[in-house]
Amino acid sequence: MNNLGKELTSVSLVWKCGRRRVDFSDGGKIVGILNVTPDSFSDGGSYRDADDAVAHGLAMKAAGAGILDVGGESTRPGAKPVLAQLELARVIPVIQGLRAADPDLVLSVDTSKAEVAREAIEAGADIVNDVTGLTGDPEMAGIVARSGAGLVIMHMQGTPATMQKAPDYEDVFLEVRSFLERQVAFAVRSGIGEEQIVLDPGIGFGKNLEHNLTLLRRLGELGVWGARRPLMLGVSRKSLFKGLLGAERADLAGLTAVSTGLARAQGVLLHRVHDVRPNWLALRLAEAVLPAGNSIAPPQISDRL
Repeated sequence: MNNLGKELTSVSLVWKCGRRRVDFSDGGKIVGILNVTPDSFSDGGSYRDADDAVAHGLAMKAAGAGILDVGGESTRPGAKPVLAQLELARVIPVIQGLRAADPDLVLSVDTSKAEVAREAIEAGADIVNDVTGLTGDPEMAGIVARSGAGLVIMHMQGTPATMQKAPDYEDVFLEVRSFLERQVAFAVRSGIGEEQIVLDPGIGFGKNLEHNLTLLRRLGELGVWGARRPLMLGVSRKSLFKGLLGAERADLAGLTAVSTGLARAQGVLLHRVHDVRPNWLALRLAEAVLPAGNSIAPPQISDRL
C-alpha cells in the first residue's frame, strides 16, 4: 500500500451528520451546489423558485451527487449580507421539498447564521456548511453541537464584501492550516464531535491567484494529514481558471472536473461543484487509477450512527 493508502486507513472515514453518516470507505463524494439566490457568481437567479430548485437538486442526485448543499445568501466577492428572514424564506421551502421528495437525500445548508442553521436542521438539513468557520455567529457552534449535525469549517480572510480587495498572508499554507486546526479544537471544546467535522481551505475566499495555487498544490497536507479530518474542495467555475489560463465561461466545467481528479489524487474526499456529472466521472476515474485502489460504488448513506 502506498503512502496515500496508509494515511487514509489511519483516520476515520465516516462523517457523522445527525442521524446519517457519510461513509468514505467506498470513495469520495460529489457535493452538488444548489444556490437559491439572485446574485451568486455563477448561477444566481437560476433556481429562485422552490419547485425548480427541488427538481434541479433531484437531477443532481441522479447525476451522482451524494450531498446537496442549499444556499440562500451569495458569498461571491463583493456580496453584501442578507437578513436571516430572507435567507430562511429562500432555503427552507427547498430543504423541505427535497426532504419530502427523497427521504434518503443528504442535505447541507450553506449558511453562517445560527438561526438559519437551526431552522434548516429542523426542516431536514443534515449538515451546516459555515464559510466563516464558526467565527461569524457565536451561537453557531452550540446549534451544531446540540443537533449533532455535520459541519464544514471553511477558511476565509475577511468577509465576502471585502475578501478580494487586498488578501495578504506571510505564509498562506501555514495560516490556513493553523486556522483550520484551531477551529477544530474550538468546535470540539464546544461539544462538537470530531467525526462531525469536515474542512475546507476556502479557495477564492480572501486569496489571490498565487495563494490559491499554493493551497491547491498542498491539499494533502491540509485535510486528513493536517487536522486529521476529510477535506472538501470548492473550485467550481471560479475565476482562478480565468486568471491562470485565460479560460472562457464555456471552459469552466471541464477545468473544474480536471481539478476534481487532481485533488482526489491528493486525498480530497468531498468535491463541491455545479456540474455534477463531469465531476463524478473525473472522481471515479481518479479513484480507478490511484495506486491504493478505490471502490466506485454509490455513496453509502444510512440512518444508523
